[in-house]
Amino acid sequence: MIDFSLAQQFIEKIEADLKVLGINLDDFYIDHLCYRVASTVRYNELKSELEKEHKLLHEAMISSRPIATYKLLEPVKYKHHRIPLLELPAPKEDADYKEGFEHIECVIDESFVSFSSKYEDIEFDWKGAQKNHNPELRIKLGDLSIKFHHNSLEDVIKSELK
Repeated sequence: MIDFSLAQQFIEKIEADLKVLGINLDDFYIDHLCYRVASTVRYNELKSELEKEHKLLHEAMISSRPIATYKLLEPVKYKHHRIPLLELPAPKEDADYKEGFEHIECVIDESFVSFSSKYEDIEFDWKGAQKNHNPELRIKLGDLSIKFHHNSLEDVIKSELK
């Protein structure tokens, strides 16, 4: 099972790395956490375990592999944040993932250009900014990262299911 107590250390590390870059995590709504697995077998094991306590909102094929999103029975708490969702992607073929929390995603209410211009010294990853499905702007923090979106994952799923 996923040890959610490790989420605290994971978010603390991201928060510390962001602080060095001049970004205050408290200024954002953390939409969800992403937990990576190394194999499809482990993905299926965790899906079965998570479905016992949490609500599967959606499982979709994205970038040639399934990604499951869960509404957590109890949100992950970190300071004033209450993080309601967990994203569990199956590994991409030929990708080598270490199991554990990998990134957080936050919702912003301004354009990526406007947002990034506030932090001119930060090297943003723009690769996902042109995606048709939930575009993103990412900051890599070593093995971890933070992604910024315009819509919460839960809202994106609701619109897809209509």
